[in-house]
Amino acid sequence: MADYPDELQPVIAELLPLCRVLGEGKRAVSIGGSYGKGTFDGSSDLDFRLFCERKLEPPEAFEEAYARVQAAIDRWAEKGVTIDGCWVRTTGPIDETLEAWIDGQGQPDDIVWTIWGYYLLTDVYNQMVIDDPDGILSGWRTKLDVYPPKMKLAILERHLKSIRYWRHDYHYRHKVERGDVVFLAGLTSKLVHDLIQILFALNETYYPGDGNNLEFVADFDLAPEGFADKVEDILYPSRDGEETAGAAQQAQYDRLMALIDEVEEIVAKAPLDKLREVTMIFPSGDYG
Repeated sequence: MADYPDELQPVIAELLPLCRVLGEGKRAVSIGGSYGKGTFDGSSDLDFRLFCERKLEPPEAFEEAYARVQAAIDRWAEKGVTIDGCWVRTTGPIDETLEAWIDGQGQPDDIVWTIWGYYLLTDVYNQMVIDDPDGILSGWRTKLDVYPPKMKLAILERHLKSIRYWRHDYHYRHKVERGDVVFLAGLTSKLVHDLIQILFALNETYYPGDGNNLEFVADFDLAPEGFADKVEDILYPSRDGEETAGAAQQAQYDRLMALIDEVEEIVAKAPLDKLREVTMIFPSGDYG
């Protein structure tokens, strides 16, 4: 079991038994989100997870059991503790999805509360374990203790293809010239996300989801110097004095292209033969 802050002990003591009865068979209870990743602060909520072989049946029994969970959540909310429910997950589909990611075939799930998709691996690897008597979470973590090489190559292929396409695309340059604000805002965020995904893969760190990306990158061995500052300058271009909107957008484009080139240099120097093979899969100028 993971260590957790003393102030959470009474919350966990009440919620643990209530969460456990939501499932049947082998079960594990944890807290995910920022607490699981160790990035929590005073504004963080608690994301309880129940991993089980099957949900409590019949549905009416599950609804009654969850009503008791919700009542406890409401009581803690009155005390200033925000609990974002208990997400019940069955282990069978997770096992299948986990193997797909390890084999380089995984894809993020499009869920409404995420920006770039839900990534299973970080959710099962980064958990504040509360109760795992059957070794469900520890078993998954053991599988992920070594960053999967096939997954690493797949992530690099996917996001290198994206940045190499847009790095040389004339449509993108024309959008900058025209000042197409909505297009530029969307594509700039996408390309920054591509760069972040590449750096996480190069540093063999599981992508943590939408939040706190730059905090992780700051500790990476393989990353452009001052990456966080450069990303902030790119995402929030300033207009100084008489500078026009067009000039600010051109500067944003130029900075992003320069940062892409810096990441490409790091990829090219990565100390693995397989990574060098990846850099040849989508060579500069091949956008198919």
